[in-house]
Amino acid sequence: MIGGMTDRRTFEELVAEADAAPTEGWDFSWFEGRATEERPSWGYQRAMGERMAVARAALDIQTGGGEVLAGVPKRPALCVATEAWPPNVAKASALLHPLGTVVVADPEEPPLPFGDGVFDLVVSRHPVVPYFAEIARVLAPGGTYFAQHVGPASAAEVTDYFLGAEPRTGREPEVERARAEAAGLEIVRLRTERLRMEFFDVGAVVHFLRKVIWMVPGFTVEAYLPRLRELHAEIEAKGPFVAHSSRTLFEARRPA
Repeated sequence: MIGGMTDRRTFEELVAEADAAPTEGWDFSWFEGRATEERPSWGYQRAMGERMAVARAALDIQTGGGEVLAGVPKRPALCVATEAWPPNVAKASALLHPLGTVVVADPEEPPLPFGDGVFDLVVSRHPVVPYFAEIARVLAPGGTYFAQHVGPASAAEVTDYFLGAEPRTGREPEVERARAEAAGLEIVRLRTERLRMEFFDVGAVVHFLRKVIWMVPGFTVEAYLPRLRELHAEIEAKGPFVAHSSRTLFEARRPA
């Protein structure tokens, strides 16, 4: 997300606009001028592109709308992406098919619809759950899994505001390390960063919660209208609502 301060509009106008905005894909350009988020220092798309350029066969798991994969300068001759949500499947297909990448509609849960050892590179940006046993199975010996995971307690300030503050577990890098190693993968690199987020108006929060649906499960404007009004008043009085995302760079290898 990028941008700066937005113009002053009424609560009803901001919420109605955000509630009507489309949410398919992982294009966050809607947030320009409405919210900001720091980017991890490792530059995932650039680093992924470097690995794609030398891969023989690559798989992008849970590609979303295909925007990240489409942004790399060179893909291998065999390049496949999977996605579960039908609107994203349609968007990714329209974007990636002209680039020679096949998009497969596939549930997030195992098994992956590919044979053993097919890919020398498997990538994923923000997988809901990384199923390491399946990743290891479809990787060729010596192949690499290169991903950016959502880290622990990501944007917890947003979740806490709507659901109440409480300890939140999951996405711990060392737990993921153990699961990957149990699946037979060797960890090459594991690094986590916390990154500042700012929401300049309540509409940006509404759109964020509609797009990132696991933050506040079952979120609707109607269900949280009183809390949204309170948030609008706080932003008007105090300035941007601040949260912190968490991202983990995860690189592993199937032993040769």
